[in-house]
Amino acid sequence: MYHVYILECVDGLLYTGISNRLVERVDRHNSGKASRCTAVRRPVRLVYSEEQPDKSAALKREYAIKQLTRREKEALIGERQSS
Repeated sequence: MYHVYILECVDGLLYTGISNRLVERVDRHNSGKASRCTAVRRPVRLVYSEEQPDKSAALKREYAIKQLTRREKEALIGERQSS
């Protein structure tokens, strides 16, 4: 099982990624060891995640989310938080 996730960085940037170990991956982002992008924008906060059946599906969904505008990503996050 893979997760597609969105992190909100301390400066407001929304970072999208995938992982098969979500909690550990978020911890790595917060320790500065997961991504150069988030290493300088810590702390990060998990604001959205969804499960995907396999890595291929997760990569496709990650790409689709990365194509969204910030407003569309915020709507996606809001939908999940209100349900």
